[in-house]
Amino acid sequence: MAETQDPVFQIQRVYLKEVSLEQPNSPTILLQQEQPSVDIQLGVDGTNVADGIFEVTVTATVHTRVGDKTMFLVEAKQAGIFEIRNLPQEQMGPIMGIACPQIVYPYLRGNVADLIQRAGFPQVHLAEINFQAMYEQQQAQQAAASNGAAPAAIQ
Repeated sequence: MAETQDPVFQIQRVYLKEVSLEQPNSPTILLQQEQPSVDIQLGVDGTNVADGIFEVTVTATVHTRVGDKTMFLVEAKQAGIFEIRNLPQEQMGPIMGIACPQIVYPYLRGNVADLIQRAGFPQVHLAEINFQAMYEQQQAQQAAASNGAAPAAIQ
């Protein structure tokens, strides 16, 4: 009987991969008394970088506007390198789309909040994210797209 190997899931490193801050309308926009609007977009990406070694990146874009003018725009990518071996293929999606982002995201939240505060703006805190719900939604969208049509309405 063949000997099965134990599953391996280890964090190798978590790091800030990329960050940018733009303030295209400073300093005049800083004198505005109007309350800014904040738009936050998140994304998750995973790549295989070597045998059993994967990089998972969580990206946040924070775009703050006063009226139609940008107050500031922050784009940040926080990444983690993970060793993942001997797992069934059907478990790789949830590991890469749920478990790894849950590990990386708190670092991203801290770095974005710190950058915005150090730039002289009121803190913007990224909300907690349910990566399982996000992953399941993406899977449903991909399934609908691969079927060639949106899910049919229930009569």
